[in-house]
Amino acid sequence: MTSRTKKHRGIALVTALLFVAVFAALSVGMFSLSRQNMWAAANLHTANRARSSAESGLEVLRYYVSKIAMLGTISESERFATVVQALTGSSTVLPSGFACSVNDDGTVVSFGNADSPIALTGDQGFYADMTADGTNGVNVLITGSAGSLERSIRGSFTYGVEEHTAFDYGVASKGPVSLAGNILLSGVNISVESDVYIESMAYNNALNIQGSSQIAGDVKIVNPDGYVTLKGGQAGIGGETGAAAIQNHVQVGVDQTDFPYPDTAHFEQYVNGDTITQSSVSGGTYENVRIAAGTNPTFSGNVVLKGIIYVESPNQVNFSGNVDVTGIIVGEGSVTDNSCSNQINFAGNVNSQSVATKDASGNYILADPKFNGVQAETGTFLMAPGFKASFGGNFGTLNGCIAANGIEFYGNAGGIIGGSVVNYSPNPMVLSGNSDLLFNRSGIVDVPSGFVPEIVVRYNAAGYEEPVI
Repeated sequence: MTSRTKKHRGIALVTALLFVAVFAALSVGMFSLSRQNMWAAANLHTANRARSSAESGLEVLRYYVSKIAMLGTISESERFATVVQALTGSSTVLPSGFACSVNDDGTVVSFGNADSPIALTGDQGFYADMTADGTNGVNVLITGSAGSLERSIRGSFTYGVEEHTAFDYGVASKGPVSLAGNILLSGVNISVESDVYIESMAYNNALNIQGSSQIAGDVKIVNPDGYVTLKGGQAGIGGETGAAAIQNHVQVGVDQTDFPYPDTAHFEQYVNGDTITQSSVSGGTYENVRIAAGTNPTFSGNVVLKGIIYVESPNQVNFSGNVDVTGIIVGEGSVTDNSCSNQINFAGNVNSQSVATKDASGNYILADPKFNGVQAETGTFLMAPGFKASFGGNFGTLNGCIAANGIEFYGNAGGIIGGSVVNYSPNPMVLSGNSDLLFNRSGIVDVPSGFVPEIVVRYNAAGYEEPVI
């Protein structure tokens, strides 16, 4: 028994040492695994910060690119060059110091670079390249960095038109609006047809209503410091008077809306009639005529205008008698000319009908071949950028929008307007006397003929991608 016990002496120590060795190895392994997990977690965290930097870069570009707008007359092939100019030109939409450059052939716009990314916060930043997506829009490849890691994403922008324009209102004016006397702005069908939009950035008194004048619709004012003045117990907005009218029917500090560009050159293709060069014109019928610059004619008696009446600049055109229009009056001026040196004045009664009007047999009133194409140019009565337009007599219906740089209604001017009144001038638009302007805009969904909405650059969420680079 004693000898057998001696033969196993020390086995417990060996076993203990084996267990110590195994646990030590496991500890080393666990430590190594934990350290690798920590490294992986740290790398994943840094990678996520890098991707977050790229996404932040995309949001930065979305903000600035959304500020780009261009005339709708710019051809599709020139749109990307216009975007490049907006980002890199002297009047850039980017803030001062924002790193942006364009390559020699104008095909790539770069924001920062790998050696000098645009800083975000701490060790995070981004750089990006923008290229054209054919004529559809632009693509961007954005690389975000955090520490030594980088991650890239792709995004895209598409070209589109402004969804909301000045033609969403009965009256839209860049300048303040004044109603004095017994003026009524109302809708033929519903009150919103007579809604009023006012920018009035140079005048804080954006809307001044005196006497018994009323606006049946609501009023929106862009100038954040703009205010409304109501003088007279009957002066009101939205069917209410006094403080309630302003509180319930006026919004101040609204976003600007688009004033579509009046492309007068679009109508010149139809001018195939006589050129008027005399200053005194008696009553009669005038079809697709041009009024030569500097003529300053006065039309007396009863006048019938058909097709396109194209007025060159400079000019002061006066209609002293009654005017019947089946067509469009176009003033060839600049939308930035607010001098009122060019004028189109209607002192007598005016009536009009659409160029697409048909007779009882279903034939166009403007059936003569000389009017081919004109019948499709609907929605516009007067387009006269750079001209002041004034109306002093009654009108049964003006079948289309009225757009000019300065608009005045006075005396007994009044009737139905089949569209909007758009004032491009920052100067006051004045309505005085006993004018009842009734707006009939129901069913109008298209921008009136000759007006070109702005082209904007919109973010395309479907173009987001995380490429493997």
